[in-house]
Amino acid sequence: MEFLQPEDWDEALEARAAHPGALPLWGGTDVMVDLNFGRERPEAILDLTRVRALEEWGPAHPDGSEGTLRVGAGVSYTRAIEELGGALPGLAAASRTVGSPQIRNRGTIGGNLGSSSPAGDALPPLYASYAEIELASTRGTRRVPIGEFITGPKRNVLEPDELIAAFHIAPASGPQQFSKVGTRNAMVIAVCSFALALHPEERKVGTCIGSAGPTPIVATEAEEFANGTLDWDGGTAPSEQELARFGELVAQAASPIDDVRGSAAYRRHALGVLARRELAWAWSER
Repeated sequence: MEFLQPEDWDEALEARAAHPGALPLWGGTDVMVDLNFGRERPEAILDLTRVRALEEWGPAHPDGSEGTLRVGAGVSYTRAIEELGGALPGLAAASRTVGSPQIRNRGTIGGNLGSSSPAGDALPPLYASYAEIELASTRGTRRVPIGEFITGPKRNVLEPDELIAAFHIAPASGPQQFSKVGTRNAMVIAVCSFALALHPEERKVGTCIGSAGPTPIVATEAEEFANGTLDWDGGTAPSEQELARFGELVAQAASPIDDVRGSAAYRRHALGVLARRELAWAWSER
């Protein structure tokens, strides 16, 4: 197995183009598990840890004209908590539930995107805030809405010569929440998870269900119900009936299975509870 270690971004893209079968590596918190158990045997490993540009984040445009952040794929969960908690509280909350401190120090948001697991903890907050994924190759750069990026369990639209460069996302304009159900709070794969973001200026609620379908799932009907029901002007709290209906619609949007971590029925029930609680919590913070 060949080991490639580019020194900068241009060299990384050239290596990717020359070795489309190479497996990109940064933290290795998913990749090394698959290698150690023999589930992956790539022709080469593309180690990106020397590419400092992937660790950078800031305004997508220097003048701030777009109003969004560009967060490099090499930004770790720990840095998302410590440096992005104010701008992206939902992502920070999800990052706190990832593994141990050692895993959070090594694992990256870009790695979660690249793995494209429906149980990826960092993914639902990105869906709820309409993130776009920046993909790059020697041919150029393109941006893909996250809902179009992941196409199935551990599948995405990356071309063989492309790498994930960053994700683009607007800073929170309202409260954001993330919760997951598992045998413990962290160091566990979610039985199910749910992210919610209020976008008051747009009078919209963003949602995403994790670990209850082949991909993360946006609860579209629940969003439409909340958008038309919430008292955006007066601020009156949603009633218990409205919260319950929102939870029901989130549960209905899920597409869970029975497995060793939980039954489909349990996942649906748990998602309904998470959804109504998160909407109440987020509205109380508004």
